[in-house]
Amino acid sequence: MRSGTKVAIVGGVFVVVASGVGYGGYNLWNGVMGGDTTPKTNSGEAQPLTGPVTDEEVTTVARDFLAAWAAGEPEKAGQLTNDPVAAGPAVAAYREGARVTEAVITPGTPVGTTVPFTVKATITYEDVSKSWSYQSRLSVVRGQATGRPLVKWAPSVLHPKLLTAGATLRTGVAKTPPVKAVDRDGTELTAAKYPSLGPVLEELRTRYGAKAGGETGVETWVDSGGSTVPDTTLLVLSKGRPGTLQTTIDAGVQAAAEKAVAAHSSASVVAVQPSTGAVRAVANSPAGGFNTAFSGAKMPGSTMKIVTAALLLEKGLVKADQAAECPPSAMYYGRTITNLDGFSLKAATFGEGFARSCNTAFIKKIDDVEKTEGDDSGLAREAREVFGIGLEWKTGIKSFDGSVPEATGGAAAEQYIGQGTVQMNPLNIASITATAKDGRFRQPYLVPAALDDRTFAEAERALPQAVARQLRDVMRTTATAGYGTAVGPMASVRGDKGAKTGSAEADGQATSDSWFTAFADDLAAAALVEEAGHGATAAGPLVAKVLNAR
Repeated sequence: MRSGTKVAIVGGVFVVVASGVGYGGYNLWNGVMGGDTTPKTNSGEAQPLTGPVTDEEVTTVARDFLAAWAAGEPEKAGQLTNDPVAAGPAVAAYREGARVTEAVITPGTPVGTTVPFTVKATITYEDVSKSWSYQSRLSVVRGQATGRPLVKWAPSVLHPKLLTAGATLRTGVAKTPPVKAVDRDGTELTAAKYPSLGPVLEELRTRYGAKAGGETGVETWVDSGGSTVPDTTLLVLSKGRPGTLQTTIDAGVQAAAEKAVAAHSSASVVAVQPSTGAVRAVANSPAGGFNTAFSGAKMPGSTMKIVTAALLLEKGLVKADQAAECPPSAMYYGRTITNLDGFSLKAATFGEGFARSCNTAFIKKIDDVEKTEGDDSGLAREAREVFGIGLEWKTGIKSFDGSVPEATGGAAAEQYIGQGTVQMNPLNIASITATAKDGRFRQPYLVPAALDDRTFAEAERALPQAVARQLRDVMRTTATAGYGTAVGPMASVRGDKGAKTGSAEADGQATSDSWFTAFADDLAAAALVEEAGHGATAAGPLVAKVLNAR
């Protein structure tokens, strides 16, 4: 070890204290492991070890890697990984870029080949120092070519927020001033109180910090390296002066959304005001990670039938109060579509078929759409021209704005019921519901357009009044009639209300995704609970809790 470094074994737990900024080389394999331990063949040639790594190998390699890292010996640390070309410079950049002047790394108890550890460091920038602590983990694998036990390299070994290859840690004067984000009534929004907003607030700061009028401070942050992932602040050494950033969030609705998604391991919800497009809540579980609510892309199941119903109503092919076929199954271009458990309805109206989520009531009309459209891709046009799907939404942060590609044959049939190539997220479905409620697409947004002169996306046309009225009526029936699939979750919701359930059978999943969307007065919400079954089971109660917070 280089001068200035102390290594101790305390009660069987290794602790390294490193100080200074020098670096030193090391003869890695022989120096760390204590000589050449590779087995030899009868001819004297090296024979790589095979089989799973042993408990002793896991403990030894983890200890030596962490010791080299803490001691500021990046070359040695890199050679103890399965990717020394990437790992060595990354370990060097950790100390230099983050301005680490001391580091204490304490491994925990290994679990199989994984070793958790705690880092307690001191960050110093000019005359400012601050303590910094966090937890991470590493895994040990056997090298394919050499058979040596090695740390499986990933940037997240150094810090769990280093999620991309180009990301690194920086300490210095912050790129942008901090912001004090507030809801529509001036209530401050913080990641501590609203965990799902953590990534959202970071992205808003990156985009609008300079416009909000604050002053920069000194911070340690994850530099995303130019990727689309926003930089993330990890430690504030000296506070800047935050500028105030007005958002459209409603703190009460956001709090309800946070609590509702937290009950599930993987869930997302968005609430939108139909009359304006203002986003009142966005929440994800797990919090603080990928913003599935805004950027996810999954099949939405029968919630897509809102768009399909609008298409059929606009073409005059159905009316809410007139009869529509609902057989147990229907075939289109060799693709057989069935209803849940093969149910059928006799002498039922289209409104009842919608409320009971009859797949075949929609599939039976594809031929008629083709006759009026000249092809069977009318759904893609309806989604784009009326509901704004696939246009470039400028919400204030990154978002995926939905996709309904033109399709023919059996692929078109799947789209009619929200399967196949249709891709949506809760933001998109909440917006679709808001459009159904208001009659016109109003692009969802988180911060005012005037803040940076954004131009909101505009749909080509509004729903005809008669169509919008019928669409709202069939959604109301779904939420209130005794046979409606959304009656249970919506029973507690007050006011003028309508809903649509959905479940999507994604490939490779044992259980379908649960979708639910609804409006109540001037608030629309949509939720996705992954692999949770029918829409009314998991996503429905989640949406109801959000609507009840208005």
